[in-house]
Amino acid sequence: MLREPETRDRAAFIELLASPEVHTYLGGPRPRDELEREMSGAPEQWPGSFTVDLDGSMIGQILLRRAPGHHRPAAAGKVDLGYLFLPRTWGHGYAAEACAAALDRFAGVLPGGPVVLATQTANVRSMRLAAKLGFTEVERFEAWDAEQWLGMWSPLKPSS
Repeated sequence: MLREPETRDRAAFIELLASPEVHTYLGGPRPRDELEREMSGAPEQWPGSFTVDLDGSMIGQILLRRAPGHHRPAAAGKVDLGYLFLPRTWGHGYAAEACAAALDRFAGVLPGGPVVLATQTANVRSMRLAAKLGFTEVERFEAWDAEQWLGMWSPLKPSS
């Protein structure tokens, strides 16, 4: 289930942001003590930020946000999909299900609006998820000392 972040999600957010496994391809984790100080209460709520809830507990986060200053021209101004899931939930299909639901919700709000997703090509799980969700490759590029992949998704099917 996708829902807004709540105060009860604080510990799971800190776990996500401090996890070395989660941040292997994202520049590394943040220090837990720093996160504990900065996140005193409920995680910030803003449009396009969803908590992924399984049986009443947060297991991940989905972000759909406009990328006006994206570092790749093909992505500038488009909506960017991001996601983080607790490692103990990996391999169960939750990311695919939650991202698909977020994309469906997005398509209902902005029909025909393209969505971009960027990931390191070394992140095999993320590359597999992008393909499963229907993202198609736009380009590959070097950034942060690694090969990156940029894909695009659109809810509209091309006419035959």
